[in-house]
Amino acid sequence: MELTDWIVMLAVTLMAIIFFCARTRAGWSRENRARRLAGTRLLAQAACSLWGALLIIERSLVTLEGLGGRHLGPVEALASVVVLAAFGCYWSIRGRRLLRPRQLFTAC
Repeated sequence: MELTDWIVMLAVTLMAIIFFCARTRAGWSRENRARRLAGTRLLAQAACSLWGALLIIERSLVTLEGLGGRHLGPVEALASVVVLAAFGCYWSIRGRRLLRPRQLFTAC
């Protein structure tokens, strides 16, 4: 795939995240609004991280073009993909936790 297609996929993903997560209500407290914005930011970071991992896989392991004229070895490419995917999963979990509504009463 062309790099333009990859950039369009990232833009659509980020717009969908912002559309579904960043809706704020006038009655929300400042703390709740801050939690929602932080959760949205973490989900956007996760999407960018996973997008970068997929781009590295496609550009260095599948096609012969490489990234910017530089060819990564398979070990370097897989190591960077694993690191980016791990960060993406961590940010996704943390972002989803922040987007959940807080419980009023918790059991001790």
